[in-house]
Amino acid sequence: MRKSLAALALTTALVPFPGSGGAHASGGGGGGGGGAGLNLVPMTQVVVPIIEADRVSGNMRFTLVLETHDAAAAAAATATLPALRETTVAAALEFARLNASGLRAVDAERLDHDLSAAIKAADPGVSRVLLVEVAASYN
Repeated sequence: MRKSLAALALTTALVPFPGSGGAHASGGGGGGGGGAGLNLVPMTQVVVPIIEADRVSGNMRFTLVLETHDAAAAAAATATLPALRETTVAAALEFARLNASGLRAVDAERLDHDLSAAIKAADPGVSRVLLVEVAASYN
């Protein structure tokens, strides 16, 4: 059992996976399978406080990648990334205020839904929001 776990860990560390170097906007023609033609715009990690009973009780952090309809929409989203980040932080603060705690797992499906709605309203060129990483911690 230990050997197989060690072999799996070593294989995972050595085998390059598609997109493992980070998501980047590509100039592909959209649509296609196997990663071809994906138009992805990465967003740096977002950290928002979790406030319970008038005090900061922890923080919620997550990383997003925006998938756009085409290369032009990816370029537009990249150009307006600060405004999209502002929209993301506002939606995340509201989510954290109502639904997050440092003592339980984050409802990733609900967070994804809330962030998708906010970002799609701000930039119609975004086809979906990919929640790459999410965590909450207690202070």
